Amino acid sequence: MKVGVISLGCSKNLVDSEVLLARLKSAGVELTSDIDSADCIIINTCGFIEEAKRESIETILETADSGKRVIVMGCLVERYRKELEKELPEVERFFGTQSWDEILKYLGLEPKYRGPRRLLTTPRAYTYVKIAEGCNRLCSFCAIPKIRGRHRSRPMEDIISEVRDLAEKGVKEINIVSQDTTFYGKDLYGEFRLVDLLRELEKVEGIEWIRLLYLYPTEVSSELISFIRDSEKVVPYFDMPIQHISTPVLRSMRRGYDERFVRDLVETIRRAIPQAVLRTTLIVGFPTETEEDFRRLKGFIEEGHFHWLGVFTYSHEEDTPAFDLGDPIPQEVKEERRNQLMEIQREITKKKNESLLGKRLKVLVEGYSEEFSFVPKGRAYLQAPEVDGVIYIESEERFLKEGEILEVEITQAKDYDLAGIIRN
Repeated sequence: MKVGVISLGCSKNLVDSEVLLARLKSAGVELTSDIDSADCIIINTCGFIEEAKRESIETILETADSGKRVIVMGCLVERYRKELEKELPEVERFFGTQSWDEILKYLGLEPKYRGPRRLLTTPRAYTYVKIAEGCNRLCSFCAIPKIRGRHRSRPMEDIISEVRDLAEKGVKEINIVSQDTTFYGKDLYGEFRLVDLLRELEKVEGIEWIRLLYLYPTEVSSELISFIRDSEKVVPYFDMPIQHISTPVLRSMRRGYDERFVRDLVETIRRAIPQAVLRTTLIVGFPTETEEDFRRLKGFIEEGHFHWLGVFTYSHEEDTPAFDLGDPIPQEVKEERRNQLMEIQREITKKKNESLLGKRLKVLVEGYSEEFSFVPKGRAYLQAPEVDGVIYIESEERFLKEGEILEVEITQAKDYDLAGIIRN
């Protein structure tokens, strides 16, 4: 049997897909990235917001048109199984998230646990490590708790074991992910244990960089900030989704903090770690967002606190508390607000990149660019994989190996990407 797996959505979904790939291979399946040659295609879907749901449905329909056996799993199924079973008869079977063994049994395979727990699909230089599943937050716009359930931390020993395995495979950077990374340990140990986990992960030989993603602002403690400041492996990169700055909107979103809190947190991080890089995500067009709220958000972004920024237009999702507020802001207004913020941030990021000209940065080589005639590319601590810019590396003397960390002098700065030359 030849099986192809299509993974949609976030890096957390990608980890689930990699676990599935490893179990399929262990059971004797021939894996293929050539969909045309596959006997069966498994699609791991996203069901978070309207745009992601649309992509999932379109992918299912396009794949089904190929005449292949199609199995669908993931968040979209958790949320809309009955509707999908009714509306998509082209799909052979639906499974929820992390239904790896059920899928194998359905295919007539016996689950076996030989070999690696995941089959990595990222470049060997980096990967993602999921430390928990689910979320206990009550944000009014979010359906994740309905889809993924309550927060469930993985045992620390299990995570450490996985990271050791990854290091043995040559992985140099691990990106810690979950729906709420700062909540780690509270359910399992009765207290927040993220710093304790990081302290143990630092000891793993071979891992050079540890990056934290999805930090809930209220739990970015002084202890965590101090630990990152003093750490030799945890990079000073703070990915904190603030969602908005206007206090009335934040209250309506049920975020648990206000504008003053966000400003104080940003200032605390900057004071403790001047070289810290901040990334955030925002939602525009929330039902209660007024023109004044948006102007306040726009002004905050113009202050230039963030190196990287993502903006989502509000998605009116059933089974969320905000659904009852309606969706009064027209989509074109939402998109215009998003475009305004992204244009402001483009200029900010460009200026921050230009400030790096002539400076030397440690760069993790992650491969060669197919877009630019196979020029080597990598990232510095200030760039997370896939969502931020990259650094193109000039190297005439030798072939660069994936996973090397080199000192690169920055010679060019674009809106999002950088270029530099290796310096000995």
